Amino acid sequence: MTVFVCVGSSCHLKGSYEVIELLTKRVKEEHLENQIELKGTFCLGKCGVAGVSIKVDDEIITGVTPKNFDDVFNNHILTKIKG
Repeated sequence: MTVFVCVGSSCHLKGSYEVIELLTKRVKEEHLENQIELKGTFCLGKCGVAGVSIKVDDEIITGVTPKNFDDVFNNHILTKIKG
């Protein structure tokens, strides 16, 4: 699985680097380093939405914040891995 985090100017201002830190930490805690590849990307085309945009394989998830990160991780990443 590849997880892209937008690091474009809009998402950067909304906290993309904090989301990257949370992702990195959670991937290590769950021992998923061999199953998830984290990458930065520029604009996913959702700049008008509050929060950071990420792309999990082909699914774009918008509005990611530290506050809702656990829900996003559990519902969009863990569920796909554990299928």
